[in-house]
Amino acid sequence: MVQPAPPGPAKGAALHHYRLFGLTLASSIALPELPAAPEGATAEVRIALGEVLDPPGAERMLGLRAAAGIGFLEAPGVRYRVENGSRITVDAEAGTPAQNIRLFLLGSAMAALLHQRGTLPLHANAIETDRGAILFSGKSGAGKSTLAAAFLDRGHRLLADDVSAITRTPRGHQVQPGVPRIRLWRDAVERSGRDTGDLDAAFEGMDKYVVPVGAGRSPEALPLRAIFVLADAGEAGISLRRLPAGEAIQALVANTYRGVYVPLVGDSERHFGSCVAIAREVPVFELRRPWDPAGIEAIVDHVLGRLDAIEG
Repeated sequence: MVQPAPPGPAKGAALHHYRLFGLTLASSIALPELPAAPEGATAEVRIALGEVLDPPGAERMLGLRAAAGIGFLEAPGVRYRVENGSRITVDAEAGTPAQNIRLFLLGSAMAALLHQRGTLPLHANAIETDRGAILFSGKSGAGKSTLAAAFLDRGHRLLADDVSAITRTPRGHQVQPGVPRIRLWRDAVERSGRDTGDLDAAFEGMDKYVVPVGAGRSPEALPLRAIFVLADAGEAGISLRRLPAGEAIQALVANTYRGVYVPLVGDSERHFGSCVAIAREVPVFELRRPWDPAGIEAIVDHVLGRLDAIEG
């Protein structure tokens, strides 16, 4: 494969330093979505341009191939090699749009790297509250980003969009700052009062847009206070049910971001242990709500009311 022409990354470009998921990245690819790393910070992850070849004898799962614990991810027009939890090599075809390269780099490729490092990434949006971080988890299309945007519009800062990295510290589980933007489909953008003409497309050819959060970004890791797993209530009203430990563990396993990568590039036993530890220490709720965008403010109120009722 050959390197992309402008506006894609150029070979020999100066290194850029960023912070993402509690890690300092040194990247030869500009990642304008990310905040800059503090001056002098030691890079823990390096992102570079280079050739990525098909690995011999690799296992494959959901677009990821793996050999000897090294992940090889293929997306439209670009390949990524993810190794040792510390390096990502990017190999893109000429003309591949820069936003497409970054979308999979900051999503699936970084998820594979987090699994290599033993960090748990949940398929969730994270919002800052005065009690810590709360997560909205669920499958694609469940409404995580739409709900996060509603919290943002109510004055709550965004901690992470789509991928929430959870680390364990002596003080408990922490949610690390993720990509500071929200991606919304056109109808959700318009319902929120925003104009798609002012926004960039999340992926070329897709009717999904990047909503920057600006000062609404939460810059520091926060204690994990609660997780809400979204489910459709059909014709019924809003309901919240705290999941017992067994169901909570199952929900965390099921909503691990790119969880199918774990057997290929991660440690399955460690991953399961992380889910068990979170389920024991953090309340996990099933949030059922009707799929009615007009009622999203009521959902926000319901969640905040329940959060106030949690002791501690």
